[in-house]
Amino acid sequence: MPSRLSRVAARGEYLFVLVLIVVSYIFCSWQTTASPSEVALLVQLVTVAVILRITGVRAQVMRVAAWILILAVLATVVIWISGSESPGVAIALSAASALAYFVAPLAIIAHQLRRNIVDLQTLLAAICAYILLGMFFTFVYNLAALLSSAPIFGDPQYNTLTSQLFFSFTTLTTTGYGSIVPETSTVQTIAIAEAITGQLFLVIALARVVTGLVPHRPPPSPEV
Repeated sequence: MPSRLSRVAARGEYLFVLVLIVVSYIFCSWQTTASPSEVALLVQLVTVAVILRITGVRAQVMRVAAWILILAVLATVVIWISGSESPGVAIALSAASALAYFVAPLAIIAHQLRRNIVDLQTLLAAICAYILLGMFFTFVYNLAALLSSAPIFGDPQYNTLTSQLFFSFTTLTTTGYGSIVPETSTVQTIAIAEAITGQLFLVIALARVVTGLVPHRPPPSPEV
């Protein structure tokens, strides 16, 4: 018998997750500096909480995640109210965002592997996981930029979260416009890893959809 969480997911909550992801993407695209936004982080934490809820993670994991999210939200609110702009705060916010966007797609992928059907929710889940991967690598670049003494893309005008977001998704999709180029070997390695991850994800997701859509015929009965 399907669990309550599975029934909830089947009613279309992945569409709500997609809306939350788009909202957090918009917040990030408005950042004209390398420092992450506290409001964007709050949206990201809410998004992760919703994803963990609808994907039906284990109760023990959910409790631990709930406490971590609560503490993170409280810390974010305190930082927001205090108006602190120290480098340490920016690094902490960036690391929290990267962690949130790392956990979320893994939860979605694990949930979809447990489902035995391919439907609209499968497609929405794949889209959500794909965008979350791009957001995860965005904050990996952001963290690298905050920890580096020089701009990671050479030109200082690209040392913003908006530019990192653009570079991440052009790399994930292997579009590669070439307008933004990583300067250091570390960032170049991250970019290569993202490009490979993006292609592997598309191949696996396509195989999953095709396998689910093709009807499985029972093996022929042995001739007597």
